[in-house]
Amino acid sequence: MNESKIRLGIAPIAWTNDDMPELGKENTFEQCISEMALSGYVGTEIGNKYPKDPDVLRPYLDIRGLSVASAWFSAFLTTKPYEETEQAFIEHMNFLHAMGAKVIVVSEQGHSIQGQMDLAIFKEKPVFSASDWQALATGLERLGALANAKGMTIVYHHHMGTGVQTTEEITRLMDLTDPEKVSLLFDTGHLVFSGEDPIEIYQKYQERIKHIHFKDIREQIARQVSTTEQSFLNAVKSGVFTVPGDGMIDFAPIWEVIKSSDYEGWIVVEAEQDPAQANPFEYAVKARDYIHEITSI
Repeated sequence: MNESKIRLGIAPIAWTNDDMPELGKENTFEQCISEMALSGYVGTEIGNKYPKDPDVLRPYLDIRGLSVASAWFSAFLTTKPYEETEQAFIEHMNFLHAMGAKVIVVSEQGHSIQGQMDLAIFKEKPVFSASDWQALATGLERLGALANAKGMTIVYHHHMGTGVQTTEEITRLMDLTDPEKVSLLFDTGHLVFSGEDPIEIYQKYQERIKHIHFKDIREQIARQVSTTEQSFLNAVKSGVFTVPGDGMIDFAPIWEVIKSSDYEGWIVVEAEQDPAQANPFEYAVKARDYIHEITSI
């Protein structure tokens, strides 16, 4: 494996949370990207405090040696007319293209409960109907074709509290979509939190995995979230997520399957926590040291 083909980035959600902006509201955009660079990362995803004009954003990142790995896009293919999602997607895609990104993170938010503070993440999890699945698959292929025309790829983000979370649901989505148009994002934290086997998922879909999130889980808190029927947002506030090397996941065997697959692309550290409880810079360094220890990257 040519490990130089893998670049390591980190998501800004540890500094300021996109879903709960009150978490980390005191942390500035420049502090965030400066601490990313100081921690040894070369890439970032896009947060809500980032300038959305490429000509404004680019100098901030260039001087710190940072590139844009990708950015989250919320699709509503199961609940709104396709044209609404497409219009927003094209604007998002063009921004990422201007920033040099090659992949676009897409997650279906139709029926999602991940942003609902009062709905239990496991008990109230949405289940797609047959028509939902068809609308999702067809819509994603159309978005994928738009991305392909720009030399880009959409990577689907399986996610807690959505209709594509479990192994069965990931399998169904992969079976329904054209591999040339729809790729997969591999997120260790969401798989383990959901009760899935990340190595099984990686090995099964390694040819379609074009983007990776390294996220860890605090096992005791994850159990409490389930038994006390907490929502996704409350789980985040409780500290269910942390950085690699600080939770229950052993990333060494996961790295071995990634390494053996000749993966090329980004590995992005992502761990949404309350910055008042988990200093973002400290945890970024902790993750960087751990990843270097197991991967030599």
